[in-house]
Amino acid sequence: MKLLVRNLSRSTTEQELRILFSAHGTVAECSLVLDQATAKSKGFAFVEMPNEKEAKLALASLHETKLSNNKIRVKIAQ
Repeated sequence: MKLLVRNLSRSTTEQELRILFSAHGTVAECSLVLDQATAKSKGFAFVEMPNEKEAKLALASLHETKLSNNKIRVKIAQ
C-alpha cells in the first residue's frame, strides 16, 4: 500500500521517515519529493508498505502527529 505523507518540514529526511514508519511495519520504499532546481524537499513524500494491515496501522497512528514541529498528514496515495 502506498501512503502519501504531507506537511513535512523542509529539513525532514527520507531516513527519518523510514524510521518513523518502520515502527509500524515493513517499509519497502520511501521517497521524499525534491524540487529539481534546488534539490530541497517539497514537503511531501511517498511511503510504500507491502503489508496492508501494517500500512493502515501506520496511517491511523501517524496521521496528524508532530514531526519536526509540523503536524503531518498521512493518507492513502491515489
